[in-house]
Amino acid sequence: MKPITDPQLQIVYLGILAVLLLATVIAVGLRNRMASDSALAVVNNLVARIRSWWVMCAIFFLVQLLGLRGSLILFTLLSFLALREYLTLIATQRADHRTLFWSFFIITPLQYYLLWIDWYGMFSILIPVYAFLFIPTRLALAGDTKSFTERAAEIQWGLMICTYCLSYTPALLILPIAGYEGQNAKLLLFLVVVDQSSDVLQYVWGKLTGRRKIAPTISPNKTWEGFLGGVACATLLGTGLWWITPFTPWQAALLSLTIALMGFAGGLTMSAIKRDRGVKDYGALIGGHGGILDRVDSLCFAAPVFFHFVRYYFT
Repeated sequence: MKPITDPQLQIVYLGILAVLLLATVIAVGLRNRMASDSALAVVNNLVARIRSWWVMCAIFFLVQLLGLRGSLILFTLLSFLALREYLTLIATQRADHRTLFWSFFIITPLQYYLLWIDWYGMFSILIPVYAFLFIPTRLALAGDTKSFTERAAEIQWGLMICTYCLSYTPALLILPIAGYEGQNAKLLLFLVVVDQSSDVLQYVWGKLTGRRKIAPTISPNKTWEGFLGGVACATLLGTGLWWITPFTPWQAALLSLTIALMGFAGGLTMSAIKRDRGVKDYGALIGGHGGILDRVDSLCFAAPVFFHFVRYYFT
């Protein structure tokens, strides 16, 4: 079923719309009341984030109308943009160019094409096996041995995170779940809502109550209060959405907790890379959020774990 005809998806999308409307009204009201420049800057950043969420939610809804193929096209583009942002931060050399060409224009689209034709076996091993072996071989053929291991590892890591891990998000649409046929779009929505709401709620709880920092040298804004409050609320939200999934309430709770925890791990890990490279964001494509990779870093860690849990226990 598609969002326009599925009553359960319609309810969820109306709920998202209501939250965005409420957030917009609150943010605009706060901006009109702020007196200090520092407080106004925080609210302006919040307004920019909400505006971006409007655009992202609209794109996601339109893509879901197109089904599997629309989702694959969207996530192929997201992987391409995320990989581009990542590679701008690593020290590539002229000898790497052909390997990078293969990474961008052959391996990344092929990963999603395998989902298009429903070849799960090759999809699951293309990058961790074949690309893992191909990349250092292609670099060796270029004849440049300077920082060889580092260059190969950085390109392999970029493909694993930006293409392989992220591709497990639309891969949910091909899972054959008994009694849930034709409804996998709701499973994809469940993952994205829980993952992204965990990010937002950790940010909100951190701003409201955050005191003790988790990893101040890596992500100064992440606090234990924000982490616990955000993960707990996202888990409750996911539990409340059990009715759009093939899960029971307690299964939805455990999977929501898993998504939130893995999302946190993804955000922290990708922040460590940014700090190592001395940058605040991976890009500036999304107002208030940074780049594509800043927005999907949590999803990159949560999607493959969620996919395999669902595949193992429900298919």
